[in-house]
Amino acid sequence: MAYKISEDCIACGTCKDECPMGAISEGDRYSINPDMCTECGTCASACPSGAISL
Repeated sequence: MAYKISEDCIACGTCKDECPMGAISEGDRYSINPDMCTECGTCASACPSGAISL
């Protein structure tokens, strides 16, 4: 089960910069490619709005 980004995302880019797999894409709300996510949790730890969870 990959991490997901909720509607609380403020599109700040912090998670994208932290993802070691490059699984996060930009947009009005960022998204995580479930095929690339290794569930390391780095993005969730870095998210200032708490918008990322399993």
